[in-house]
Amino acid sequence: MNANHPETSPWAVSIAQVASRPGQSKSVDADFPAPSGIGDEVISIKEGAPVHVCGSFDSIVDGLVLTASVTAPVTAECSRCLKPLNANHTITVTAFFPYAPDVHDQRRKGGHGEEEVDIIAGEEEGDDTYPLAGNNTFADIEALLRDNLVESLPLKPLCRPDCQGLCPQCGEDLNEHPDHHHEVSDIRWSALESLKAQLEAEAGDDK
Repeated sequence: MNANHPETSPWAVSIAQVASRPGQSKSVDADFPAPSGIGDEVISIKEGAPVHVCGSFDSIVDGLVLTASVTAPVTAECSRCLKPLNANHTITVTAFFPYAPDVHDQRRKGGHGEEEVDIIAGEEEGDDTYPLAGNNTFADIEALLRDNLVESLPLKPLCRPDCQGLCPQCGEDLNEHPDHHHEVSDIRWSALESLKAQLEAEAGDDK
């Protein structure tokens, strides 16, 4: 994000009309490009893919709260049968955008001095807290999208919960061929089987 021109960011949302009005809301219903660095070779969201955000910024005393659903196209590979997967992945996010301290302090104190008691809304900064830009006029949601989508992607994606995977001996898809199997002898009994065959052979020679 360009600090001097935050409006140029493709992830910027203008919130100037509600930033200084507690109780007001601004709806968001738009597509944003997927940030880079989401996923790996097993499951990922392609950089630049359309990510749909639908929700609202709600203004409170010391900042804005974004509550929204985020839907992104996911490309993956089943971790059991290696089948390609392409589906929409939807999550719900809630994040806090506090006002920049200097601007916020001036608005709250109204020039009455440092003895004025700060009014807060009970929000604490944490992993779901993101800064506003442009003198509290823009919320840039790039980091929010990346953080939440990365955290929500499954480590071992499956094509279905009961995926049977591949045959460990020949690689046959067990979902398509559930009766597939190999006749396998237990190597622990191989010595006894050899001894049995030898004894049977010797018994045959004695006859």
